Amino acid sequence: MPRRQGYALLIALVAGTATLAAAVAFATTLLSGPRSAPLPPAETQAAARNPVDPAASGPSWIATWTAAPVGAEAGTEGGLPGRTVRNVVHTSIGGDAARITLSNLFGTTPLVVDQATVNTRPVTFKNAATVTVPAGGRVVSDPVVVPVAPDSDLQVSFRTPRGGGPVTFHGYTHQTSFLIDDRGTFTTSNWRYLTAVDVRSEQAVGAVVALGDSLTAGSGSTTDANARWPDVLADRLGGRYGVANAGIAGNRIVGVGRGTGGQSGTDRLDRDVLGVAGARTVVIALGINDVQQYPQEADPQRIVDSLRALTDRAHARGLRVVGATLTPFEGFATWTPQRDAVRHAVNEQIRAGKIFDAYVDFDAAVRDPAAPNRLLASYDSGDHLHLNDDGYRALGDRVDLKSLDHRARTPRSDAL
Repeated sequence: MPRRQGYALLIALVAGTATLAAAVAFATTLLSGPRSAPLPPAETQAAARNPVDPAASGPSWIATWTAAPVGAEAGTEGGLPGRTVRNVVHTSIGGDAARITLSNLFGTTPLVVDQATVNTRPVTFKNAATVTVPAGGRVVSDPVVVPVAPDSDLQVSFRTPRGGGPVTFHGYTHQTSFLIDDRGTFTTSNWRYLTAVDVRSEQAVGAVVALGDSLTAGSGSTTDANARWPDVLADRLGGRYGVANAGIAGNRIVGVGRGTGGQSGTDRLDRDVLGVAGARTVVIALGINDVQQYPQEADPQRIVDSLRALTDRAHARGLRVVGATLTPFEGFATWTPQRDAVRHAVNEQIRAGKIFDAYVDFDAAVRDPAAPNRLLASYDSGDHLHLNDDGYRALGDRVDLKSLDHRARTPRSDAL
């Protein structure tokens, strides 16, 4: 007998006077379970970025996806007038509502958006369909009731009728997004203006933020496979924490090297980590570019001191900090024995517990046991620095999930 009919028969026998329609309605309620509370009024932009209070009950706003703004996109000084930007992003956790953050950080003129959607559901900003983001600023949308599935692709689209240049973007995304105008739809590997998607979640207790470089951003991984190590970690966490990827290819702890490495980890910590909705733990995977990129840092203690300063700033905001050892790169164009010695010296202090609350040994996860200064060949993307999908899976699998628990705090050995 179907379960709904069984419930109806049971109610009819107990109540006697219940109608079949009432029984079916009651059975449906039993099967579907309790519904989420109605959405609260739209939060202010300041409240939108506040971390989750772990003692609070009920659903909370937590980041399911983020992208660190890298810079001003070349050739977009006049913005993208009359075009629709469709960013495709991959979620870590799900929820029953969403909100988005648009950034005009590197713009020199106001950005106007007159239509925005999340998976075709209209998005508003302070109850208006049109919003103006000032040059150098950002806005957070009103909540939109839209089911967001975990571990799935989400489309966030918006139209820019005029100006807003140059475009604030994140390149080398390893994800196919789209740019639409009156000529048609064109694929792109850039995320534009969008820097965060938060969801209202009843299951997740907070977010883990991965602050890193190209190895965190996923350079060398398969496009649209979502094979970056933070994606692997999100799958393993099973919805308990959202995972926010704050990796930028070429990023350093201090200073800016050649290329498009964005602002240093030191300069962007407040925005890309401490400002993430629900941030409870940060995994810091930075330093290899300070070792091997021009200008190379020859003193390992300066790298260690910078990592420790990041940790102290995160601690001041109540976050747990997990650090990653620096991975091998012998065979890459910039490798020298002297630079590799700097890497080893940094790793020695990380393993000694002198910097972070806990550490994950990325070096041990992907090095060749027969040639430990090199990546294992089966994990090498081909350039001897970046990993393939199997290599990133090895990193994501290496993380001890217990080390991410934001309620734990292990004193550094230098503080004992």
